[in-house]
Amino acid sequence: MKGVRELFRVDGRVAIVTGGAGHLGGAFCEALAELGASIVVVDRELESCTRRTEELTSSTGARTLALGADLGRDDTPSEIVRETLRAFGRIDILINNAAFTGVSKLDAYAVPFREQSVEAWDAAMRVNLTAVFALVRASEAALAASGRGCVINVASIYGLVGPDMSLYEGTPMGNPAAYAASKGGLVQLTRYLATVLAPNVRVNCLSPGGILRGQPRSFVEKYCARTPLGRMGEEEDFKGALAFLASDASAYMTGHNLVVDGGWTSW
Repeated sequence: MKGVRELFRVDGRVAIVTGGAGHLGGAFCEALAELGASIVVVDRELESCTRRTEELTSSTGARTLALGADLGRDDTPSEIVRETLRAFGRIDILINNAAFTGVSKLDAYAVPFREQSVEAWDAAMRVNLTAVFALVRASEAALAASGRGCVINVASIYGLVGPDMSLYEGTPMGNPAAYAASKGGLVQLTRYLATVLAPNVRVNCLSPGGILRGQPRSFVEKYCARTPLGRMGEEEDFKGALAFLASDASAYMTGHNLVVDGGWTSW
C-alpha cells in the first residue's frame, strides 16, 4: 500500500493550467510544481505567463512552458495541446481555470441584469464553458495515453446557488448571469465527461467560494457574516484540494464536485 506522501506526488507528469497567470491559477501552478509536475502556464498575455513560469522555476525547479493564448478563438485548444506535446511529449493533468469573472472588464457583463448584453453572455460562455469542452476534446488522446490522465474543471459556488445581490449594494461589483450559467454548465459538463471518458481519464470539478482580493469593506463584511467559517477564502485554501484531485490520492474519484467555500452553500 502506498503512503500518503507518495499518493500526492505527481513527479514526471505534465499539467496544463489555463488562467495560470492569475491569482488562483498561480496557486494551482505552485501546488503542482511543488509536487513534482512540469507546468504549462496558459493565459491571455504571454508576458504574464512568462513571469509566472520564471517564478515557478526559481522557487520549485519545475520545468515550465509559457503560452499566451486567447481561449475565445477556435484554434487555440489545438495549439495549446500541440505546443505542450512538442515541449514535453505528454499531457497528464488539465486544469480548466480560465474564466470571465464578476470583476472582468467586459462591456455589459458585470452590470445589473437588465443591462447585461447577449454579446457579453456569448463571450463569457465561449471562454468559461465552450473552451473547456474544446480543450478537453483536443487533449483527450494524450490524457488517455498518460495512464493517469485527469481533468479538473474550476467552477464556483454560483454554479450551485443563486447570488444574494444585497452583498453588492453600494459597490462597483456585480454578479453576471452568464457567470452563473457557465459555471453551472461546467459542473454538469464534468459529470458528462466523467462518464464518457471513463475509465481512461478522470474528470472532477472544484468549486471555490469567494476569495479575498481587496473587495470593498461592506462586501467583505456581509460575505463573512454569511459564511460559517467567518471569513473569505485565500489562494492557499485551494492548493490542497487541487493537489488531491490532480494526484493518485483521488484515484477512485471521477464526476465529483469538490466545494471549498467555508460552508457558504451549507445554509
